[in-house]
Amino acid sequence: MFEKVNFTNMCMVYDDDKVLVIDRKKKDWPGITFPGGHVEIGESFTDAVIREIKEETGLTIYAPQLCGIKDWYEEGKRYVVFFYKTNRFEGNLQSSKEGEVWWEDLNNLSNLHLSLNMEDMIKVFIDDSLSEFFYRKEGDKWVYDLK
Repeated sequence: MFEKVNFTNMCMVYDDDKVLVIDRKKKDWPGITFPGGHVEIGESFTDAVIREIKEETGLTIYAPQLCGIKDWYEEGKRYVVFFYKTNRFEGNLQSSKEGEVWWEDLNNLSNLHLSLNMEDMIKVFIDDSLSEFFYRKEGDKWVYDLK
């Protein structure tokens, strides 16, 4: 038996101690996060993250490295978010309809209005001993593990 799957991505673009953030306006997951989005049918995962970063930030990224995943199962479907990071980019930073973008000090992120659970997701991006942020249901509540 196979699961139905929805693939998305998120990328931590960094320059020394600065990271690129977006203040996402979508009502389903608002707040400050890293840019990213959906993988289109037939699109490679790498091409998808490069496209999404360009659409949301104006930057062209190179050599994004897979550094983890976030996943959960809901209403008969597995949702998978591929986490990437790169410090290779070019272009002019510009905000989009998705939200305002800017460079932020990595150490200051915890002082901002981050998207739900973003503070723990950042740990997967930066801690090489972690590779997965896994949501699961316990009764009526969602809980998660960092693995």
